[in-house]
Amino acid sequence: MIYFDKVSKRYNDSAALEDVTLSIAPKEFVSLVGHSGAGKTTLLKLLIAEERPTEGSVFFESVDVNDLPLSALHFYRRKIGMVFQDARLIPTKTAYENIAFAMEAAGRTDEEIESDVPYILELVNLSDKASHFPDELSGGEKQRVAIGRAIINQPEMVIADEPTSNLDPINTYEIVEILKKINELGTTVLIATHNKGVVDAVGRRVVTIDRGRIVRDDAEGKYVM
Repeated sequence: MIYFDKVSKRYNDSAALEDVTLSIAPKEFVSLVGHSGAGKTTLLKLLIAEERPTEGSVFFESVDVNDLPLSALHFYRRKIGMVFQDARLIPTKTAYENIAFAMEAAGRTDEEIESDVPYILELVNLSDKASHFPDELSGGEKQRVAIGRAIINQPEMVIADEPTSNLDPINTYEIVEILKKINELGTTVLIATHNKGVVDAVGRRVVTIDRGRIVRDDAEGKYVM
C-alpha cells in the first residue's frame, strides 16, 4: 500500500531523512517512534505530499504521490485521515458539527451526514457530547472528535502525529483503544509517537527512526529506548 523507496529529505545542508526505505501493508497498524527531531513528522509530510523528497520516491497504491498534479492532490489526501497533536477543531461548531463539516467539505448529502455522524460519535464514545462545543470538552474528548472527523469519510489510512502528547494516561489509553478499533475495522493506521507506553499499549509493528534513518523495524511491537 505504502512504499518509501530510498527517500531523503534535506533542508539546506541539514538532512531530516536519509535513505529511508519503508513499506506498510494494507490494514497494518504501525507505530513510528523516535525522539523529537528524529524525522517522524517529515516522513508523514512526505506521505501526504505536503513536502517533496530531495531524493527517492513515495508510493501510495503504486502511485508516486509526487507525480500527482495539483488538481489530483485533493482527491489523494481524501484517502488519508489526519489526526494532529492539536485537535484543531472549529471552536464555533459542536462535536457533531465538526465531524459533519468534514462530510460537507467532501460533498456528502444531508442524508449521509444524518446517518454517518451519529455512528462515528458512538464509535469514538462521544454520543453524549454531540451538542458540546470544543471549550466544553476535555483534551481527550477533543482528540476523539478529531479522530471522528478524520475517519468520517472512510479513508483507507489514518495518520496520527503525536495524538496523545498532551493527554493524561487515562485519556491516552482511550485514544489508543479507539485507534486499535479503527484498525480492526480495516483501516491502515500509522501513529507517530515518542511515548513508550503508547507503543506498548498498541502492541503492533514498531519502526524506530533516529537522526533521519530507520534503525529498527520490529514486527513484535518492541520499542527499544
